[in-house]
Amino acid sequence: MGVVIRQKMKGKGQPWWVFISHDGKRTSRKVGDKKAAEAVASEISAQLQLGQFDFKPHRTVPTFGVYAKSWLETTVTEANDYKPSTIKDYEILLEKHINPEFEDLTITEINRGKIKTFLLGKLNEGYSRSTVSHMKDVISGILTTAMDDELIQANPALGLKGILKKKSKPEDAIDPLTEYELNLLLKTVYESPKLKDHFCLFLLLARTGMRIGEALALQWGDVDFNGRFIQVRRSVVRGVVSTPKSGKSRRVDMSLQLTEALKIHESESKKKGMAFGFGGLPEFVFTNETGNIIDKDNWRRRVFNKALKDSKLRTIRIHDLRHTYATLRIAKGDNIADVSGQLGHHSVKLTLDVYTHWIPGEKKGEVDGLDSSNFFVVSNAPQLHPEALNHKKRG
Repeated sequence: MGVVIRQKMKGKGQPWWVFISHDGKRTSRKVGDKKAAEAVASEISAQLQLGQFDFKPHRTVPTFGVYAKSWLETTVTEANDYKPSTIKDYEILLEKHINPEFEDLTITEINRGKIKTFLLGKLNEGYSRSTVSHMKDVISGILTTAMDDELIQANPALGLKGILKKKSKPEDAIDPLTEYELNLLLKTVYESPKLKDHFCLFLLLARTGMRIGEALALQWGDVDFNGRFIQVRRSVVRGVVSTPKSGKSRRVDMSLQLTEALKIHESESKKKGMAFGFGGLPEFVFTNETGNIIDKDNWRRRVFNKALKDSKLRTIRIHDLRHTYATLRIAKGDNIADVSGQLGHHSVKLTLDVYTHWIPGEKKGEVDGLDSSNFFVVSNAPQLHPEALNHKKRG
């Protein structure tokens, strides 16, 4: 006879289990924290002595919807190191896509075929492979927990990644602009009465390689004009401000052009801040018409796509400006380790894997090298002067 307690997976936030072995029979129960497990173990030991413990208690199998709700409340929490933006994503995916399909089925009724049909259906509806893969991960996470709770013997969502793989070349994943195309885009934005207010954001994305979520979450306290650098401390995803994608803060250098542009933008922001009733600078560097954080999707549709159309450029993603920054620096022979650090990659190997096709001083000098086109000339006057394009488009 034996009653022991332990964690199936060690670590803070992981549940404690009570394992019972008696007369050749074994079972286990998930309890909660260590203190609760010790109390339950003591009670079960007493029941075993009196012959009152039932090894085969009746268990009602929950529906997927009920179990998914419990999973969100107990497993997907900030205490278990889930970001608020991730939690929000899971809630949206369950509410809009997964629950309508599975919520009335019991956990044991969900099989591999049902999951595969669901995922393929979402692909056929036009959802991206990354979005559908995210749906699969949510389903799999719920079923893995159900397996730990001994409600099911195996997770039927495992091993389905193959149907979501895109059959294309690795280099197709990115579509950076050439130097000529980037200058054309910046010139178009700068000279457009409807787009000029967004020029500084375009230039920041092009000169730092920051992600759009990081740029929109940028605060004036993150900008060091004397040291010419930006401290990337946060990112905004679906309106929720959190840490950057890597979970770590990083420092990115500012070119001379970007430094001058941000100084001008700061002066203009102070005036807008007074109009917004902030008494001065708004907290965030880039704000919408009401002084709040810009909505990325709205900005992409209303500003970014219009800028591409007015420039007569092909349709690219905002994220391709990050790829443009990386490829232009790598192509001119900049230190790959510095490029990797500026991008916030966890290793130089990742940078090489992504940008190997574009591989042919000092950090500030290398970043300033992006200004070498002389498309924008910084003068002592508080403005940027666009000059005629002097680059031939690469064919």
